[in-house]
Amino acid sequence: MFGDIVRGHRRRLGLSQEEVAGRSGVSVRGLRKIETGRIAAPRPTTVRLLADVFGLKGADRDRFCAAAHTEPPELPGPPEPPGPPDRNARRHTAAPPAQLPADVTGFVGRADALRRLDALLDGDTDPAAVVITTIAGSAGVGKTALAVYWAHRVAERFGDGQLYVNLRGFDPGGQAMDPTVAVRRFLDALGVPAARVPADPDAQAALYRSELAGRRMLIVLDNARDTAQVRPLLPGTPTCLVVVTSRNQLSGLVAASGAHPVTLDLFSPAEATELLTRRLGAGRTTTEPGAVAEIITACARLPLALAIVAARAATHPHLPLHGLAGELRHTGARLDTLTTDDPSTDLRAVFSWSYQALSPDAARLFLLLGLHPGPDCSAPAAASLAAVTVPRIRLLLAELTQANLIVEPAPGRYTFHDLLRAYAADLARGHDTGGTHRILDHYLHTAYTAARLLYPVRTPIALAPPAPGTVPEQITEHEQALVWFAAEQAVLLGAVHHAAATGFDTHTWQLAWAVEHFLDRRGRWHDHVTVQHAAVAAARRLANPSAQAHAHRHLALAYIRLEQLADADVQLRHAQDLYRQDGDLTGQAHAQHTLAHVRERQGRLPEAREEARRSLALYEAAGDRHGQANALNGVGWYHALLGDHASALAACEQALAILQEFGDRRGQAHTWDSIGYAHQHLGHPAEAIACYRQSLELFREFGERYYEATVLDHLGDTHHAGGDEHAARDAWRAALSIYDQLDHPDAAQLRAKLA
Repeated sequence: MFGDIVRGHRRRLGLSQEEVAGRSGVSVRGLRKIETGRIAAPRPTTVRLLADVFGLKGADRDRFCAAAHTEPPELPGPPEPPGPPDRNARRHTAAPPAQLPADVTGFVGRADALRRLDALLDGDTDPAAVVITTIAGSAGVGKTALAVYWAHRVAERFGDGQLYVNLRGFDPGGQAMDPTVAVRRFLDALGVPAARVPADPDAQAALYRSELAGRRMLIVLDNARDTAQVRPLLPGTPTCLVVVTSRNQLSGLVAASGAHPVTLDLFSPAEATELLTRRLGAGRTTTEPGAVAEIITACARLPLALAIVAARAATHPHLPLHGLAGELRHTGARLDTLTTDDPSTDLRAVFSWSYQALSPDAARLFLLLGLHPGPDCSAPAAASLAAVTVPRIRLLLAELTQANLIVEPAPGRYTFHDLLRAYAADLARGHDTGGTHRILDHYLHTAYTAARLLYPVRTPIALAPPAPGTVPEQITEHEQALVWFAAEQAVLLGAVHHAAATGFDTHTWQLAWAVEHFLDRRGRWHDHVTVQHAAVAAARRLANPSAQAHAHRHLALAYIRLEQLADADVQLRHAQDLYRQDGDLTGQAHAQHTLAHVRERQGRLPEAREEARRSLALYEAAGDRHGQANALNGVGWYHALLGDHASALAACEQALAILQEFGDRRGQAHTWDSIGYAHQHLGHPAEAIACYRQSLELFREFGERYYEATVLDHLGDTHHAGGDEHAARDAWRAALSIYDQLDHPDAAQLRAKLA
């Protein structure tokens, strides 16, 4: 069939059907019909377009085109009725998510489990039901390895991509991932704009299911604790397939959702022998069959334990296998927290001698990594944790990686298997030696530097010097700061909570302060609320009214973004009271300025202007000229919204002069927009256009997409009022493109203007 030839070329190039459709102009629906044989002889134009995408030339192109006409042409039929607009059209323009971890090399055994998983894709299931399989078994039995290996085998059959999350259901710290966190991560991976994500967790889960509707996706939910943790992550469409791994059987998921259970037992002796033989070579295992049998028995035929033993044997090629067997036989139990009837308890012996075989510095680092607060750790952070240089830490991390005690899932970032993390944490208990203080200082001082680069004119806070041995990362540029925050986002959130749990209250509220602007800029307002709540509690324990006021005000800012205006009002009242108690006029002015924003969002414009005037008076009393500039722009903006454009222009021009004096380019961008708006409504189109262009240039410099669209909208209005419909249309179309990318509700109004 010609469809087989097309599919072969597409797979040769590693392209999805959506990618081929996008490059050729052939619809996805048409391409699917060709590949499945429903269109056996497509039009010559279609064939030529596909040949171009596949890069076929000369004789190869001739054979390809000839093959398209070896079958009878498709008989014409009645035209398909037009369907409803494709609400998923925009979401398919981005590359499909491909979140699977790296494929498993040297995979051994599990033939029966693989056959059962293959059957799920070969018609042995209800075609109208969501296909779910649960892979259950003891810790270290290879559930994740099987799921990832099989998922890579079948990934090509899911053209809309793969989602993966480690639910940390059996995390050593007892902190299983809340399913709402996983839902939010999946929404991000699916390209849902932050502005479109509702605050309510149930609404987020409903949006997640809506985004999956009609997509053919593979979803791997790794290390689940129970059915309740999994259920919110299940799609509602039979085009998706879900693989869940857990130490529990998840019988509730089997009973209620028709999941297909696959239970993994220990390796058979033959599989365990095959693993050791593949890793060590047949020559070595066949010469010591007794030692091999003893190692397999001591490791309880547990795949993870066998892999660690094999790694040790491979890196010590002159060590007899009976020596390894003897070490396993005589090493005592140390990981008492994991002493259960689970066969993986024998891992304590394996971990013990693996740890003891390390160099002293690597062993110390392994212990200290048990104190790290995040899901993974960068090399510079590990250097601060261990109080050594970065070049030295890279050597130690390489030693740990080679010993299979840590893994490097992404270049330069390191993490643990759950059991190894528990073992490291157990070793670290009572042997902190300042590691927690150093790692929190590392993240606090680096985040503070990065935050100051993102918003240089922000009122600074005072940090204590970092603990000896801490080497914060050197971040010197705005773009570098953004990249660092993005890479460390999950770790920083973990650091805030770890600081609060371990009594580092000053670090808690200061870390929350440092991440505030980045979280706001990224639209991570739910995370912003969480860390600021922790900051409020920490500042209260410290009896520090200034820190508590800062945290309440930042919490209010997050609530404003989430349109929880009543909550924002409450937080600002707390902040104002605390700033007054502390005698902080600038803080009072900040709170008053933020309250004006709340009143604007509530549609109470006269009150918003009065709040802005009060903030201006407070900034003047405090002698804060930069604050005065922002307040003047606020007063001017509310004048403009209330129709007093001459007063607006006077206030905003005064604000602009001060902002230019301070070099606050972001503040200038907002003020140029306000001035342009005033000129526009005063009938000064040339001046308005010039101001808007200044504002656009600055907002683009900072990557402020929403405000860029707002200014483009205003610019289009000005062109339209002046009769230049072509320029108005161009500006509105550019604004609409951004609003559509952000999925912002203002798009509807702009689309009406264009119509």
